[in-house]
Amino acid sequence: MARSFQELLAAARERIPEVSDGELQERVDGDDAPVIIDVREQHEWDEGHVPGAIHVPRGHLESRIAGVAGTGDEILLSCASGNRSLLGAVTLAEMGFENVSSLAGGFTRWKQNGHDYDVPRTLSPSQRSRYARHISIPEIGEEGQAKLLDSKALLIGAGGLGSPAALYLAAAGVGTIGLVDDDVVDASNLQRQIIHTTDRVGTLKGESARESLTALNPDVTVNVHPERVTSDNVLDLMADYDVVVDGADNFPTRYLLSDASLMTRTPLVHASILRFEGHASVFLPYEGPCYRCLFPEPPPPDMAPSCGEAGVLGVLCGVMGTIQANEAIKVLLGLGDTLSGRLLIYDALGMTFTELKVRRDPDCPACGPNAVLEFRDYEAWCAGGTAAHEEPREAVAAR
Repeated sequence: MARSFQELLAAARERIPEVSDGELQERVDGDDAPVIIDVREQHEWDEGHVPGAIHVPRGHLESRIAGVAGTGDEILLSCASGNRSLLGAVTLAEMGFENVSSLAGGFTRWKQNGHDYDVPRTLSPSQRSRYARHISIPEIGEEGQAKLLDSKALLIGAGGLGSPAALYLAAAGVGTIGLVDDDVVDASNLQRQIIHTTDRVGTLKGESARESLTALNPDVTVNVHPERVTSDNVLDLMADYDVVVDGADNFPTRYLLSDASLMTRTPLVHASILRFEGHASVFLPYEGPCYRCLFPEPPPPDMAPSCGEAGVLGVLCGVMGTIQANEAIKVLLGLGDTLSGRLLIYDALGMTFTELKVRRDPDCPACGPNAVLEFRDYEAWCAGGTAAHEEPREAVAAR
């Protein structure tokens, strides 16, 4: 004979320990806090939840639990009144989770007894539909998607690398995208710069890109900066952004961006392309190596031809620009292991990826303990000249 709901609850209480709101309050901000999982529905979660809780609706608990907790973790389930969490805890125990409990009285009692609670930023119904595949990933969820919508990414260049990077960042819902490019669309760009179209030849690349991005995702604000990056404007350009995506095609700009990244402590997502080969890395200021740890000095000019001189496979730009978008999203969300401390080399002809470890140089002239950062004449330096440093707008002692 099937058991009634009350009989199921009684059996669950005999098997699953219940934690009072007072007991949880004592631990919720401590190092020994359990993994708190709220199993209510979306509209209930939107009204507030226990600080630090992770939202996994009861109907998805079995399929998503592995993404948020291990079988040996201490897990506490919360719902509205404590009933759904008890039954969910029984399910987890039967799946092999060893230390599962339920919040007695649920969030209703937690709130009634005056404990602090978080109210998440909520997405509109249209945003929930657009970003549904992100929201269904436990590591992102609605909270992570809201964080992306509040994030700002600055792209240096709206060309071969900037095109795929910008498209995927916009599609992902990065709320503000800045495009720095003073060039116009040329027919020769269209073999690789997929954000532009034939009818926009002669248009400023930033404006052309903005048209594509806003058509793709109206949630995104696109700021066009129709200028070249220089030591006079780079700090102002970076000031309002959370991450910089380097799509530059020359060494002077790369070294300038590296120094400015350290000065502003802005993460820098790097990539470079030539013929059939691409490189990618992430530079997190003072947490990992910087660009000059990897390349202390620019190569001789005759050893560093431009893409215009040596050519580039169009689809290579898509691969490397997409990698940049992936790394930028990880930086913005604080997810996974970025390419910081690693150089990823892609060979399109051999279809191979090679990874090289990059260590922080203790004597790096840019990020080392005795370094003093100031802008220089990067054009002369990369051309093999010995020009003195420019009078810096800002000099920052590296710490």
